[in-house]
Amino acid sequence: MMSALHKFLLFHVLASLGQNALGSEIINGKKAPENSMLYMASVQTNRQHICGGFLVSEDFVVTAAHCDDKNPTSVVLGTHNLKEATDDMRYDVMRCKHPGYVNVSNGNDIMLLKLSRKAQLNTRVQTIQLPIHEINPKQNENCHVAGWGSTRSYGYPVDVLQEVQVPIVDLRNCKEQWKEIRLPDNVICAGGYGTNKGFCQGDSGGPLVCSGKAVGVVSFNRGFSCDYPNVPNVYMNLSKYLPWIKEILRKKTC
Repeated sequence: MMSALHKFLLFHVLASLGQNALGSEIINGKKAPENSMLYMASVQTNRQHICGGFLVSEDFVVTAAHCDDKNPTSVVLGTHNLKEATDDMRYDVMRCKHPGYVNVSNGNDIMLLKLSRKAQLNTRVQTIQLPIHEINPKQNENCHVAGWGSTRSYGYPVDVLQEVQVPIVDLRNCKEQWKEIRLPDNVICAGGYGTNKGFCQGDSGGPLVCSGKAVGVVSFNRGFSCDYPNVPNVYMNLSKYLPWIKEILRKKTC
């Protein structure tokens, strides 16, 4: 039976995760080149950025399920600078949250957003490829994450898309570092541990990109701290959700 102290500590960790995880961005990164990452999406409520996302088909953007807590109503595609977003870049959305999502520490932190109209693929907007089968990235493989949020703990969001390279952390080692909670097997760990680079408040739901493919979805880190090295940053492993994603893309509805 769980002790009262254990329950208290677990509640504190989950509370911190829930508040911190809603939007995560980039620590010690750089501005993304204008002609790169054309799949990036700004998930918004009342025209305010709340989370990141990425375009996987003309009809759907992938983001994190916990972003649903902020009631996203639209996404913006086709700009690196959110101040330059125009109405034709904005798409209303219908939310398709994973049915198994409970909270970030239990996994299944993934959601699809159906666009109100098909995205026009062009020199500003492109999709990103998903894995074709289940994968587990190798330890120390260098991948990328991008977003629009804070660039330091307790900082402010930025308007221009930032990116940073992060190394994959072995899942077994990641679970050992995360002593507060029991991480599920459907996650990927990268950055934040053994490096001063990772994500922070401002853009959960963005993609972890390895070898040109989206392999993970930004989920959470520890508390409000982005002062890395810390425990590894946690992403959902997209390859574990391929059947669910493919079925929704096929039906074009939740």
